[in-house]
Amino acid sequence: MSGPTHSLTIRATIPARVGMLGEVMAAIASEEALVGGVDIVRSTSDTVTRDMAVLVRDDLHGERVRIAIAEVADVEVEGVADRALLAHAGGKVGMRNRVPVATRDDLSMAYTPGVARVCMAINEDPERAWEYTIKGNSVMVVSDGTAVVGQGDLGPLAALPAMEAKCMFLRELAGIDAFPLPVTQRDPEAIARTVARCVSPFAGVHVTDVAAPTCFELGRALAPKVDVPVFQDDQAGTAAALLAALVNSLEFVGKRLSNARVVVAGLGPGGVATVRLLVAAGVGEVTACDSRGAVHTGRDDLTEDDRWVAEHTNGARRTGTASDLVAGADAFIGLSTPGLLDADDLRRMASDPIVFALAMPEPEVARGVADELVRVYATGRPDVPNQIHSALAFPGIWRGALDARARTIDESMVLAAAGAIAETVTQTSAPSADRVVPSIFDPELVPNVARAVRSAAEAAGLARVPESVA
Repeated sequence: MSGPTHSLTIRATIPARVGMLGEVMAAIASEEALVGGVDIVRSTSDTVTRDMAVLVRDDLHGERVRIAIAEVADVEVEGVADRALLAHAGGKVGMRNRVPVATRDDLSMAYTPGVARVCMAINEDPERAWEYTIKGNSVMVVSDGTAVVGQGDLGPLAALPAMEAKCMFLRELAGIDAFPLPVTQRDPEAIARTVARCVSPFAGVHVTDVAAPTCFELGRALAPKVDVPVFQDDQAGTAAALLAALVNSLEFVGKRLSNARVVVAGLGPGGVATVRLLVAAGVGEVTACDSRGAVHTGRDDLTEDDRWVAEHTNGARRTGTASDLVAGADAFIGLSTPGLLDADDLRRMASDPIVFALAMPEPEVARGVADELVRVYATGRPDVPNQIHSALAFPGIWRGALDARARTIDESMVLAAAGAIAETVTQTSAPSADRVVPSIFDPELVPNVARAVRSAAEAAGLARVPESVA
């Protein structure tokens, strides 16, 4: 049985007789579903109506559970609700005022006549918009919906819930106001022109869930058109989190980054960005592969971004599949497809192997297979230790970039973020097999990353304000 991925609330009216709740629980268990909690909605002398949180595999499994409950004698199922849909009802984000508007005096300060003074101040010095408007603490979240949370091309409107989630992370974790902008265009130049026309109220552009090669082309097209940072979390955010995990994993197993041999499988947005960051960080040997095998300079079927990878990695010109390449490797980073590796592949890796299997919805190699064969194992799943996710990086990166009023987010800032993520673990304890990255809710994570990113922006000359100002 695969793990539960759907959470339902099933409301049922159950006779108020001894043992009836137990019969309902047994019916749920008979379908191999899990009960997360039970609440009483109402009760009478004859019946008790309860809401049961039930974890199931999919919609079909949920329907089987509903039928099993309904077949218990004298039990009535009143309704079934998808808890994820309920959690998103009305949208997950919204606007809020930061100053009151409750009196005439409030109105005169927030609007006429007081607002005219602020408008004139910005007219005289446009840089003051950073201080007196939403601009200084706001980010536009952009997607065309072509690569939505592992579900593929769903379109811009269906991407909106995922974009709202990124806005939530930025608000809750970094105190940043973010607003989603789904775009209907598919041409990267057209998207870039649209975003450039809308960017004036924002201090940055956060690109997410855009498929390759559009994501690469959009970054190149948009950056020259705006004077604020353009950041792609599927690329730089994922890469920073992976580098941090690799640094701590290698420390845990007693190996050096500069001597490590790392194989990266999958050259989508996250894969290419990860390879670039590993090279910049000084990893000893990086070899990448795509669905056609190892990437090297002898191949004539490479994209522009893949050619960069070929020219800066795989100096030994290794060939073959991911299965071939992991022989003797210290670490494997998967951003590709489920089931790519098996137990025999892991046995051929170097001693104390490290495996980051981030394919969704199932990893390149299952935890059950890896448990006895690797020293450090991580996935993108929340139900396994060492969840590696771009949210480890992007809230703190944006906080640091906005604090510096950065013009762009460059490689040095992403490297600084990776270092700060890794250090968030080591500042409290040594890395362990189950803790090579911090929780995204670690209270020290965002401040640590923000400080490191701001410092890197200042050192690179990318900050609009010196450290002493903000």
